[in-house]
Amino acid sequence: MTADLPTIRLRPKSKPQAIRHGFPWVFADELVTDRRTRAIPAGSFAVLEDADRRPLGLVTVNPDSRIIARVMDPDPQAQITRDWIAVRLRRALSMRERLFDAPFYRLIHAEADGLPGTIVDRFGDAAVIQPNAAWAERMVGDIAAALREVTGVSTVILNGQGRARTQEGLNERTEVLSGVVSGPVEVPMNGAIYLADLMQGQKTGLFYDQRPNHAFAQRLARGQRVLDVFSHVGGFGLAALAAGATHATCVDGSAAALELAQGGARAMGAEARLTIRKGDAFEEMEVLAAEGAQFDVVICDPPAFAPSKQALEAGLRAYERVAKLAAPLVAPGGYLGLCSCSHAADLTAFRNASARGIGRGGRRMQLLHTGQAGPDHPTLPQLAETGYLKALFFRLDG
Repeated sequence: MTADLPTIRLRPKSKPQAIRHGFPWVFADELVTDRRTRAIPAGSFAVLEDADRRPLGLVTVNPDSRIIARVMDPDPQAQITRDWIAVRLRRALSMRERLFDAPFYRLIHAEADGLPGTIVDRFGDAAVIQPNAAWAERMVGDIAAALREVTGVSTVILNGQGRARTQEGLNERTEVLSGVVSGPVEVPMNGAIYLADLMQGQKTGLFYDQRPNHAFAQRLARGQRVLDVFSHVGGFGLAALAAGATHATCVDGSAAALELAQGGARAMGAEARLTIRKGDAFEEMEVLAAEGAQFDVVICDPPAFAPSKQALEAGLRAYERVAKLAAPLVAPGGYLGLCSCSHAADLTAFRNASARGIGRGGRRMQLLHTGQAGPDHPTLPQLAETGYLKALFFRLDG
């Protein structure tokens, strides 16, 4: 196969050791980008060589992306076929089946599972593919076929939305590749029931990454009043109700997400213990403070305020503001959980911003627990972006 593939080469000052040791990306300024390289169609494959013409592996190329090449296989002779994809799916499935009792999890976490730029979330008999790299968009039919073969799912949905696709020069689109979608899917997790909208919901319809942090919050929530800010479909709020919270209040800007949260509570028989508040989360926290409201457990799980290095400073200010507004809503001796899914804000920066905000909110704190994404979101140690989620749980004074 390699005889038919183009060859691309690192610049002399680039360091091939990182690629040899597992780093999966080549940035545009690290590669010799002559006219021949720029003519390679996005999503095609090529053999990557170092400056001395020694092969480093088989890569997929996108001349339109800042990440101009992604390592597919360290073997330059590899052939990227449906069978090759199926091998990686089987390896990923084997680990998830060992970790989880039911088929509800992230099955493929992009580079960390050997399928660059590709997300697959499983919802029982359905799976949602996010092809966020040009090669995955081009081969999504093969990915879907291999997925059906390996897992036995019948419904496969392509969810082509989000910032990552824009950076790859890909258009947004969502479509059913096989099977039928008749409405939201019930997802059991940590004893709660969530409703996932696989066609119109955020990302793939549900955030599996918070599963272990939901579980930790449940230990604090039994018999308590809980506030879940930026709740989406009720992530922390429904988990708290499943653990025996006396009441949960979910705040979100999306009426559709809050409707799904209510549906989940209804399916659990806990609708009477759930209150929803639609509105801007910052404004709603200010209104709650003005009302004198306090809760035993408050958890804030906002969107990525710092999705890039350029947005880092503004993002950290936003996280600090979340903490400042949330802190007064925690009853004396209560608990505050703060989350960040921004890979550009590392744990230290996020922890410092959170602590500043709590202090500015007039409270003193103990940091009890630091959480991350669940094991169905494995981290590639060489790639910080795969370890994006951070969750901090504090006990506040009183």
